[in-house]
Amino acid sequence: MKITPYTGGFVQTNGYLVETPDGNFLIDAPEGVAEWVEGKGVRVDDVLLTHQHYDHVMDAAALKAGGARLHAYAPYSTELTLETAVRAMGMPISVLPYEIDALLDVAQPLKLAGMEIRMAHVPGHATDGVIFYLTDAGLVFSGDTLFAGSIGRTDLPGGSTKQLLEGIDQHLMSLPSETRVLSGHGPATTIGREAAGNPYLE
Repeated sequence: MKITPYTGGFVQTNGYLVETPDGNFLIDAPEGVAEWVEGKGVRVDDVLLTHQHYDHVMDAAALKAGGARLHAYAPYSTELTLETAVRAMGMPISVLPYEIDALLDVAQPLKLAGMEIRMAHVPGHATDGVIFYLTDAGLVFSGDTLFAGSIGRTDLPGGSTKQLLEGIDQHLMSLPSETRVLSGHGPATTIGREAAGNPYLE
């Protein structure tokens, strides 16, 4: 398995290309990632969305048009992408509409590209927030729930600091301390490092 990060869009959103002998998938669809993977000559079979805030789905429609299946916790809506709220603040955000191919059942591991991916619904930053845990690889894609030294903002529509901290404690801090955390913004970290030094988790 090979994991290659990509960062794009004006808020520097991370996406992750996961390549395996049994298929390739992306974690999230930030702006520019479709052209990036095309330039690499890589076929993307599936896109797993950690949540549907606009910066994580700007290229979702383009990837779907290229043959990728979109997986998310909830169907597409402009409420989830925050387009309605962001436009009200004067930002001309526009996400090309897309249709989700498969809704995630977090109670069951997702079998994809020859691997088993455990999931958990962690709202608080986004109502449809999901983390993806690759047990065998010892890493978790945390989306915008947990960052290196920080947590996701909770002042957006549907946000809740209490929900987010409870979800992080239950679903992330319970993972082995050496688990790598690949998040939606910023550098990688580990569960142990965040447990020891993240000021929001004290």
